[in-house]
Amino acid sequence: MDGEIPNIKRWVVLYPIYINSKKTIAEGRRIGVSKACENPTCAEIGDCCSHLKLPFAIEIDKAYPRDFMQRGRVRVLLKKEDGTLSNPAITSRKQLMLRIAELVPRHPGRTKKQEPASSSTAGPSKGKGGRKKK
Repeated sequence: MDGEIPNIKRWVVLYPIYINSKKTIAEGRRIGVSKACENPTCAEIGDCCSHLKLPFAIEIDKAYPRDFMQRGRVRVLLKKEDGTLSNPAITSRKQLMLRIAELVPRHPGRTKKQEPASSSTAGPSKGKGGRKKK
């Protein structure tokens, strides 16, 4: 276990902002809006990495430099020390981001959260709106 701790520094860093469809390129998104997902979390990214059979480490205390209010990042091992790929289907950071962005919307925690939210939005709205008469 002690041998792995220094090696984590050599793993690929993946901030949730990289695949967030709500962010712009200038704010840090690295893939297209059509392929990105809405507000991913570190836990969801970690679960997707385990689904892809990639070793990962979640660092909750770290923040994204451009937006320090965004807490957390995930480190992923793409290539082992001998140079072989951990998962032959994923060869680059870009492929990793695209695959995780595909998997996050299908995450079990996310699908359960969205079902009750869609039914609660259909409520009667109060107030007439418009302008007041003089």
